[in-house]
Amino acid sequence: MKRPLIPTLLALVLGTGPALADDDCYIPMSRWQPRDAVQAMAAQQGWTVLRLKAHDGCYIIHGQDASGRVFDVRLNPATLAILDLNWRDGDEKPSH
Repeated sequence: MKRPLIPTLLALVLGTGPALADDDCYIPMSRWQPRDAVQAMAAQQGWTVLRLKAHDGCYIIHGQDASGRVFDVRLNPATLAILDLNWRDGDEKPSH
């Protein structure tokens, strides 16, 4: 009985690898936060939004922090969780 479980678990583990590396957000538009909520979240972070767009199903902010550093951040459109934050000087900083 244990034999069928091992190939199934292996297939699940190997099958999820590429999906985890995918940069796209797969959230239905009906669950997206409005752009005003993104602006409010950015303001709470102390960011100035220079550009806000949707790309590959995610929100992308091109912005500037309170110190004047320019960055790009990718957000989950439903939760507004930070998925990736890259500083324009090339240094990647950890997400919150």
